[in-house]
Parts: sequence; C-alpha cells; structure tokens
Amino acid sequence: MRITELDIRCCRLDRAAIPGEAMRDGIAQDGLEFLVFTLKEESGLSASMFGFAGRSALGSGHLAAASLRPFFVGRNALDREAAWQDWRVADRWWHHLPIYLYGPVDCCLWILAAQAAGQPLWRYIGGVRSEVPVYASSLVLPDVEAYAAEAAAVRDAGFKGYKTHPPGRDFDEDIAIHRAVREAVGPDFALMADPVAAYSLEQAVRFGRELETLGYQWLEEPMPDENFAALRELTRILDIPVIGTEVLAKHPYSVAECVSTRVVDAVRADVSWTGGITGSLKTARLAEAFHMNCELHTTIFHPLELVNLHVNGAVANSTYLELLWPTSQFDFGLQAPLPIEDGIARMPEIPGLGIDLDWDLIDDATVATV
Repeated sequence: MRITELDIRCCRLDRAAIPGEAMRDGIAQDGLEFLVFTLKEESGLSASMFGFAGRSALGSGHLAAASLRPFFVGRNALDREAAWQDWRVADRWWHHLPIYLYGPVDCCLWILAAQAAGQPLWRYIGGVRSEVPVYASSLVLPDVEAYAAEAAAVRDAGFKGYKTHPPGRDFDEDIAIHRAVREAVGPDFALMADPVAAYSLEQAVRFGRELETLGYQWLEEPMPDENFAALRELTRILDIPVIGTEVLAKHPYSVAECVSTRVVDAVRADVSWTGGITGSLKTARLAEAFHMNCELHTTIFHPLELVNLHVNGAVANSTYLELLWPTSQFDFGLQAPLPIEDGIARMPEIPGLGIDLDWDLIDDATVATV
C-alpha cells in the first residue's frame, strides 16, 4: 500500500461563522477555516479527512504541504507506527508543526487500512463497545441566563450531559453561571466545567469547592495545562476530578508525568490535536495502565468527531463523545448526520469511516489546493 499522493485543500465555510463574543479573545471568525487531506495509494484506494486550521487554512495548508507531503509520499500506508516514530524525530529537527497537522493524515492511514480489511474503523482498531453517551459543550455565552437556557435545551434534546465554557472575565459571574446551570437542569443531569485556563491556584480551589457542592462531574483545565506544579496541588486538594492535557504538544510523552505523578485525575486527547488515532490510542493506553480515564476532547468538525467516535469504540477509559453546541453550527462535512439517537452515539458498521464526506460542500468551500 505505497502512498502516491497527499492532496491538501484549504477551505472556508462562511455559514459557520462564530461571533467575537462567543470566543474569549473577542475576535470574530467570519467563517470556519479548515483543511481536507486526501491520501492515495498505489492500488487506487484513497482516504480523506478534515483538519483543524486555526485562523488560516492557507497558512496551515502550506505548512502541511511543505512538511507532510514529502514525508508521507512513498511510504507504506500500513506502517503507521514507523511513520509515527520517524515523524517524531523529523518534527524535532526542522519542522515543528502545529499540534493539529499530523493527526488528520494519521487518521487517513487508519481509514485506508480499515477499508482494505473490510472492517469498520473502530472494530479494525479493536472494538470494546458499540455505543457511547454524548454530551454538549457551550461556546462563550453573554450572561448567566443564556447558560441556564442552553443547558436546559441540551438536556431537553436528549444529550447526557452539558459542559460550560464560562466567560472568565469575572470570577463571581462564573460561579453564578454554574449555580444557575445546575438549577436549570436539576440535580441528576451530568454537568462539567471548563474555564479554559482562567484561574489562579487559589481561585481554582474556590471554584472547585463550589462545583463539588453543586454536584459537577469534573473540573477541566482551570489553569494552563503546562502548570504541572499548581495542577498537581489542586488535584491533591479537591475531591472533584481535575482533568487536563488537551493542548500539550507531543502526546503521549508530554503527558506521562501528568499520569504517573497525578498532575490531573484524568487526561484529555483527540484525533485532531493529539497526533491522530495513533496518538490518541497511545495516550489512552498510557492512562489505562494507571487506572486513569482519557476523556476524548471535541475535534469541532463532525468528520473528525466521527473518527473520535470510532476511537471511543476502541478504548474502555473514555466516558463520553463530546460535541460543541449548537451542533447545527458544526454539522457539516458528512453526507449524513452523526449516528446519535436519544443522546447515544452508535458505532458505524460500514467498513472504514462509515459515512462519506460531503464533497459538494468541500468543493464549494475550497479556496485553494496546495
């Protein structure tokens, strides 16, 4: 299965715009920018996957083309581990790519192999379950009432949990938001909080204690992921699980100390920012060896969320599939919706990815091929 081509499309979807007030930096995204990678091999098989691109698909695409195309073309698509090990060395020497560029190509390698084997991706990886509950995560909302209303809407839509991304502009406002959300959904609905590195250690302790009183399921990234010493102390003090590591580069190696010395109670990984399926599996297996969960993090784009779902079917230590809310804003790129009913996502049974990409949408969104 010799790789003959790596095509890279730079795309922008204007209808998926995100207003500035929905992002903590206040900078609007007039349209979502993304990449679409296509790997082709010598017998004619191909596999494609979306890729995160930050605020510039063109910038990200040119980086990927300069580094990943010459690296992958000519390799055997089945030698995923050799590629992983070689790229770890190559990236250190003269590439230093953003954390989101290798992962989609790794996903293509796995999809190609699953197609060739005639197996659904999750089962090709090694199936452990055929379904997983789904929770929805907020963007940044304007006020307390908006968070409470959205949490109730998520619950009423059948999802199994809701996670806040509070504004982080005022500590007391953040506390009020989490109290209002709990009141809106009742005592038994699963809730999580992700302040996105907004607090000092002292604030994080106070915030965590409040979440414990309110019955939240976990506290995610209250301080920067790289602040190991403060996170370790927070994890020691609090009873609520503290979760982190989603933005650390070089998984699983950068996460090993977090696991072995209990910097956090559970780690995060995903097929977009963690080095694809290979990187996510390595981090999940590392955590499993320490009886720790690896909670899979949203990948934003639904084609990548579908790959995350397949990984969820192949690891036993992730609780949920996470999607951003409103899901309609990010529900593009596939020819059919994600297989979710009553808040439960079920693994596809069709070989490979299980749902084809929406090439009409991709064609319309393509601004350049690099």
